[in-house]
Amino acid sequence: MPSPAADLRSPQRRAMDDLIADELPLALPELPANAKPLPIENHLVRHSHPVAVAGVVENGLVRPLDPTVKLTERARVIIVSSESN
Repeated sequence: MPSPAADLRSPQRRAMDDLIADELPLALPELPANAKPLPIENHLVRHSHPVAVAGVVENGLVRPLDPTVKLTERARVIIVSSESN
């Protein structure tokens, strides 16, 4: 078992952390009596989610290799590159 590291927090930070830890947990939200639980998937469907597709960047434009993939005009993309030969 590793030995614990020294506590390097300032006294102000330590006091703030203690205050936060002492706070009571938040109360459960009040729901109507007829409320039915829903699976988390129903919530996630309403929000966009990331999709990974293979593509190339040509002259600063991202072009998916799969012609069936359509990106919206203002789609945000993350470019992950591989080492070119």
